[in-house]
This record gives sequence, structure tokens and C-alpha cells, in this order.
Amino acid sequence: MAFQALGELLDETLTLPIKDKTYTVPAPSAATGLRVQAIMQAAAVAADGGQVDEPVLRDAAERDMYRDVLGAAHAEMVADGVSWPTLKHCAVTAMVWIVQNREAAERYWNAGGDPSRLAPNRKQRRSSSATANKTQSRGYSSSTTPRQGKAAGGKKRAAKR
Repeated sequence: MAFQALGELLDETLTLPIKDKTYTVPAPSAATGLRVQAIMQAAAVAADGGQVDEPVLRDAAERDMYRDVLGAAHAEMVADGVSWPTLKHCAVTAMVWIVQNREAAERYWNAGGDPSRLAPNRKQRRSSSATANKTQSRGYSSSTTPRQGKAAGGKKRAAKR
């Protein structure tokens, strides 16, 4: 079996509907994709209280990340007078797409960027936790009955009663 042309397999755009218009975000360059991944990794480390690679963050501060991740859609959104929260939501959605995948970007977009809306709802959490509690572990189990075995010197010892 031969490899198919990659252009036929991948949809390298992200389509974002805003009001009555749809904006198409093109795939970022490899350099932009790698930079976004490094920045998101640094942000995750910082959020966990870890040591952050400062040159990575300086690099992010020096460049217009939102323009880079939105590509031509950025200029189009600005020209159309899209609000700052909308532009920011689009850019972060594009970052999620770059770092993870289209499905994760759709979940982020549809949650309005609200992390609490990304988590499963209470009913789903309870049902999955109830299922988990019913599943028995095949791990270690202790016994109150002492094992009979050989004592030092090869003699069999009796169990205490």
C-alpha cells in the first residue's frame, strides 16, 4: 500500500463562525506551530508551579502570537471590527487546534473558553464514579488466616490459633 498525498488526507484549515460570517484560519507554518507548542508547554509548567524557560516566554512577548496563529483571518477580523474578546477566543481556539487537535479546539470553542464547561457535568461524573466504585480491584488482598510455611532450618511451623 502506498502513501496517499497528504494534501488529500488533511484539512489544514479551521473554520470559525462569528455572527453571520465564517472565518478560515489556515494551518500555521511549522515554525509557528513549534513556537506555540513551546509556549503552551511553558504555560503548563508555570501553572503547575514549575520553573519556566524565560527565553521561550520572551520570544512570545516579542511577537504577535494571535496574528501568527490566526494567519490571514486575523487581518480580516480586525478589518471587520470583531471585538477583542472574540478575537482572543478565536486565537486561543487556534492555539488549542495547533497544540492538540480539531476536536479539542471544538470543545474549547463550544465551551466559550470556560474551563468549567469543558469538564463533564455532575451527572456524568457521578455515573462514571459509581461505575468505578463497583469495579473490584485485582490487586493486593490481605488475609486474616496465617500462612503455613517453612520456618528457618526447613522445619514446618504450625499456624497459631
